[in-house]
Amino acid sequence: MAAAVAAAMPLLFATLGELITEKAGNLNLGVEGMMYLGAIFGLIAGIYAESAALTVLAAMAAGALGATIYAFLTVTLQANQNVTGLTLTIFGAGLANYIGDHLKAAGGATVAMLPETVRDAFRPELFGSLGEIPILGRLLFQYDPFAYASLLLAVGMGVYLNRTRVGRNLRAIGENPSAADASGVGISRYKYAHIALGGALCGLGGAYVCVVTCGGIWTNNCVNGLGWIAVALVIFAGWSPYRAVAGSVVFGALSLLRLRIPASVMRIPPAIGSMLPFLVTAAVLVITSMRPGARRQPPKHCGLNYDREER
Repeated sequence: MAAAVAAAMPLLFATLGELITEKAGNLNLGVEGMMYLGAIFGLIAGIYAESAALTVLAAMAAGALGATIYAFLTVTLQANQNVTGLTLTIFGAGLANYIGDHLKAAGGATVAMLPETVRDAFRPELFGSLGEIPILGRLLFQYDPFAYASLLLAVGMGVYLNRTRVGRNLRAIGENPSAADASGVGISRYKYAHIALGGALCGLGGAYVCVVTCGGIWTNNCVNGLGWIAVALVIFAGWSPYRAVAGSVVFGALSLLRLRIPASVMRIPPAIGSMLPFLVTAAVLVITSMRPGARRQPPKHCGLNYDREER
């Protein structure tokens, strides 16, 4: 269970980022690309600035920049959202792998690694001796700072979307932008701000992959499809930040199943075990489409560009 929670963190950050983007009425399929941007630029900041804070900020800024480019193309220029998002994924993955190879070549080594001082800041030692309590210590007190921040973020996003005026305005934009516009809500301003915020969270998920999952070492193709699972998790969670937490843990557990259960017990080829999260993702999408519920429907205007002149 503890390992599943740790594996869920990059998924949760990316899922929350895509969720708030879709609440604004935009479907951004560039989650994977923004995670790659966050991973590589967070690594660069950590290597050269030797600061954990700058590592996080640079990752979020890189993801937000990618999302802002997407917002300019889709909100201002009215480009197709699906094509723009796919382009962002291809661009982000390609750029990150190219820079990662250059970092290793420039350093004269086979790896590009964060300094130990930066890696130490993300170790699961926040609560000291509390982590040594039998069972509960491992389950509650032995996670890195990202884990606790992500849970607080999910709760905060739920409150923001459901209990604040700005959050309700955002949901109105996703459901009926014409009515929100007629009520005086600044559609473009809301979209730009929340799409950029979603990109920043995706970038943070990418930083987690690089800093924690990969141990601060750059690995080509390190995100490895997590962005696509995050897109499906938004549907799995019914566009709810709270259910996104549970969904991320489930998919985190699936990704670790082949490593935690002996092959003699699991009795399936390792390749099938690697495919399991993606197979379940496909199954979730099929089942969700077959059994739609009123509370689990996407924002009605999600994926559609809004042109004020057509109002």
